[in-house]
Amino acid sequence: MLKSAPMSRHLRFHRLALVGNPHDTRVSESMQTLAKHLLAGGRRVLTEEANPVDFGAAPVERLAPSALGAAADLIVAIGGDGTMLHAARLASGHGVPILGVNRGRLGFLADVGTAEMRERLDDVLAGRYVEDRRAMFRARLLCRDGAEKLGEALNDVVLQKWETGRMLDFETWIDDRYVNTHGGDGLVVATATGSTAYALSCGGPILHPGIDALVLVPICPHTLSDRPIVVSGSATVEVRLVERPNTRAQVTCDGLPLGELEPGDRLFITRAQTSVTLLHPADYDYYRILRSKLRWGRGDRVGPDT
Repeated sequence: MLKSAPMSRHLRFHRLALVGNPHDTRVSESMQTLAKHLLAGGRRVLTEEANPVDFGAAPVERLAPSALGAAADLIVAIGGDGTMLHAARLASGHGVPILGVNRGRLGFLADVGTAEMRERLDDVLAGRYVEDRRAMFRARLLCRDGAEKLGEALNDVVLQKWETGRMLDFETWIDDRYVNTHGGDGLVVATATGSTAYALSCGGPILHPGIDALVLVPICPHTLSDRPIVVSGSATVEVRLVERPNTRAQVTCDGLPLGELEPGDRLFITRAQTSVTLLHPADYDYYRILRSKLRWGRGDRVGPDT
């Protein structure tokens, strides 16, 4: 749910972590600007220990990624949605919120513009923002030899063919009930947050982030009737690979490899116990973000605020 935060919440934001791709000049410049601004306001500034950005004599503290989430009161992610996903992994389990400054191409999650980033950040520090809690997935890859691999995702868990030109045959089960046997390039299992990412490009629906649901979207299905399906966010999704010659499939969580799925293995996807809290400007409007990013209303039909 989206809700306005109480004014007193800004007292928490004393230690701010700046994360982003430092090899992007635009990102590194924004980091330097924000670090200077925050330090001048008496805040502590943290960043990842491998961050090569030159902050000069500014007392920016460098920490291991595993320690950054626990040490920060707020993570400021500078970049695109990929940077936001990285920040979500840093924040997972620590309850630290994330503010996104958009330096990427699309930016569904990072919604603060660079021209206004200092003013917007000051608003957040003063308690003027919207708090937006997003669910995460837990992926559990149970191999037939007993090995287990675990991963978390804010956007999606993806099964896709790997190092082969052949399509995959796989089964889907929901809450221990058989759903379908699919043929195609794979499957995207997305949260409401991830419904505007890979799932959308595969023909999936847009889910409002306040909806407790997940969507299963086949990738290039062999059968045209194999369509996306939306189910409860509390459901357990299971995927099993059907054995056929030269079958190789890989599982990724938010784009990071989890492992290879082989016939006899079982992939389980459930809601994680952890969640991620995003902070937005006080005038945040999800539908305005959709109109802007998807370029709705750019023709003869325009809305009242265009």
